[in-house]
Amino acid sequence: MNHSQGEIKIIAQNKKAYHEYVIEDKIEAGIVLAGSEVKSLRFSKASINESYAHNIGNEIFILGANIPEYNKAKSFKHSPTRQRKLLLHKREIKKLIGLIKRKGHTLIPLSLYFNKKNIAKILLGIAKGKKKHDKRETIKQRDWERDKARLLNNS
Repeated sequence: MNHSQGEIKIIAQNKKAYHEYVIEDKIEAGIVLAGSEVKSLRFSKASINESYAHNIGNEIFILGANIPEYNKAKSFKHSPTRQRKLLLHKREIKKLIGLIKRKGHTLIPLSLYFNKKNIAKILLGIAKGKKKHDKRETIKQRDWERDKARLLNNS
């Protein structure tokens, strides 16, 4: 494992989010973790595929993110799917709460990573659900891009 200063280490990604949602904007947030959770993340053990962010009071929490227990932690066990507070500025929280309350918008975690300073961060996407025909259009566009690249490489 390389923990040198100056590179981002991705722990978990939610690739399905780009298929299921139109990502309108992205925002980086800190995440409040227990020590055993950080240890578990160091071994790239986490899943954010079924998670989402939601406001509880005037704070934003991530729900459904799975960070498994670190088996060497003796007394500081944590619940793998507990809700975790996200660290954002007050004006960012107000903006996000306003967007969540608008019809059709949701906060989806796109990736969980250690930044250049080795601090756990989560990249949230301000997303709007895709309709079935939008998903088909995305697949057509991706297939066309692949075929186009293939044709250009063969010529």
